[in-house]
Amino acid sequence: MNGTIRVGLIGYGFAGSVFHAPVITSVPGLELTKVVERRSAKSKARYPEVEVVHGVEELYADETIDLVVVTTPSTDHYAFVKNALLAGKHVVVEKPFTPTAKEADELIAHAKEKGKVLSVFHNRRFDGDFLTLRELLRQGLLGEVMEAEFRWDGFDPVLRSTNWREGNLPGTGVFYDLGVHLMDQALTLFGLPSSIAGDVRMQREGAEAHDYFDVALLYESGLKVRLKSSKFVREASPRYALYGSNGSFVKHGIDPQEAALIAGAQPSAVRNWGKEPRERWGKINTSVGGLHVEGVIETVAGSYVDYYRNVMAHIQGQAELEVKPEEARLAIQLIELALQSSEEGRAMPVPFAVAAPLV
Repeated sequence: MNGTIRVGLIGYGFAGSVFHAPVITSVPGLELTKVVERRSAKSKARYPEVEVVHGVEELYADETIDLVVVTTPSTDHYAFVKNALLAGKHVVVEKPFTPTAKEADELIAHAKEKGKVLSVFHNRRFDGDFLTLRELLRQGLLGEVMEAEFRWDGFDPVLRSTNWREGNLPGTGVFYDLGVHLMDQALTLFGLPSSIAGDVRMQREGAEAHDYFDVALLYESGLKVRLKSSKFVREASPRYALYGSNGSFVKHGIDPQEAALIAGAQPSAVRNWGKEPRERWGKINTSVGGLHVEGVIETVAGSYVDYYRNVMAHIQGQAELEVKPEEARLAIQLIELALQSSEEGRAMPVPFAVAAPLV
């Protein structure tokens, strides 16, 4: 398949309208063709060329649709992804992949059986700060990293209303919603831990799903990676902090792509998309070649467009898939182990051979 890839989008809520449609339509070679909106036609206002349909069956039955993108609540991912694969479509699904690793295994099996591409939208691998971390580790600028902390905090101490993410259903709660990003990043940078210890809880009055997590990934080398999120952090902590034998790197703030997309920006229409201002660059304090170096590291420009470029190239047989479904499935299994750890009050061994880092 070397021509245009026609895309059908299931859902035009926050994820579909903010993160997927603008990015898909910024990739030459991808054509957003149909959007499933059950009760509206909001996508027509921004993309008048698309056809709005009110049922997924119309999408599955359309033989001209090559790629289906699922942006529904995670509680529905399994059914939509399965049916799209069985209809002979390539599939991209929003994170988290599925509520359980068992469901993820079944979907991976369906994709292999049908010979179709399946990928999960772990867009935070394409954040500028994460790309910067990966390059710092690749170049060994911090020496042997012994401790790392990834945080996604905010100040929202009163639960005013609930949406599906905060409901009492499988795959909901902040650990699945935000923690899965941090888990995927940690696994990509450092590989599989030997054990995992979790503290996952509901802190806010009236909460139905977990709204706090503090999870440690423990490695045979002595490395400890801490993943944390709290709704009670008014004074921002570093987003990332890495401490190694040569020095440390500390980074505040969140990649600017999200705010730009929420504001309605189109990646293809913005010069220097994903570029971060100097005042938000991370601070490094390390030794290089026997010299003490202290200063800032310019953040690599992030690009969610690169995710979809890669999916397109992989469908066309021109590139290896960057976000493989097996990797997304692994993040779900570690979330399950962390939840078990939290319930039982003990660290859980990770029942896999330790993998090499993917940097």
